[in-house]
Amino acid sequence: MRYLLARLSRIDVLVVDDWAMAPLTEPERREIWEICEDRYQARSTILTSQLPVSRWHEQIGDPTIADGILDRLVHNAHRLEMRGESLRKRSNPPGNEKRE
Repeated sequence: MRYLLARLSRIDVLVVDDWAMAPLTEPERREIWEICEDRYQARSTILTSQLPVSRWHEQIGDPTIADGILDRLVHNAHRLEMRGESLRKRSNPPGNEKRE
């Protein structure tokens, strides 16, 4: 795991899709904190999430670790909040579902 964390810290732009879809476990919290710590002010990190930033703290779990992660992710961040209907919903109208 240490090798993977070291590699993630060296990637110029790390993209995390569907961030915080489920509550984090203790090992996941610590690993995310380490990744954020290693990348802070050194590399770019892009997160996508359907969960508003205001709910990330509760998904992370441990308040101290959550504070550390969010301090590194949210400060100096450029935030884009999308509004409107899902593109998937618009591109797949009712009655046009895939059949297997």
